[in-house]
Amino acid sequence: MSDTRPALPDHLSIDPRSPHHVAAVFEHDIGILFNGKDRSDVAEYCISEGWVKVPAGKTVDRKGFPLLIKLKGQVEVFYR
Repeated sequence: MSDTRPALPDHLSIDPRSPHHVAAVFEHDIGILFNGKDRSDVAEYCISEGWVKVPAGKTVDRKGFPLLIKLKGQVEVFYR
């Protein structure tokens, strides 16, 4: 089964409008470790630059999308 899954990209976003969105990756369950802790609220990540973007509470912008904050640290991504 592991050979049918695409390679995890260095930069990935859950937003389909983003150029970093890869739909084939989201067909499988992925996990993200940020500074050693499993995070399930990550909206975007970059492994090489060492950051994740997560929603800032329930705050939304004028178009209704959540406002994201960037957290810097060690990022590890894997298939569950």
